[in-house]
Amino acid sequence: MDTAPAVFAGTVFALFGAGLLLWTVTRITRRVPVTEGGGPTATVLSVLFGAVSLLVGVWSLLRI
Repeated sequence: MDTAPAVFAGTVFALFGAGLLLWTVTRITRRVPVTEGGGPTATVLSVLFGAVSLLVGVWSLLRI
């Protein structure tokens, strides 16, 4: 019974991280800004938060 919240949280983190990385890579390859009015710092932060979220999600799912 205690694993249900861990599965939910791991799935949410993994999907968010994968989606954010996919969005960022798609925007970069099309040479379109990742954020409206954002500079290169926003792109770096987007990649960083996407990777961290994906890693936390995978780590959470592997701990079950």
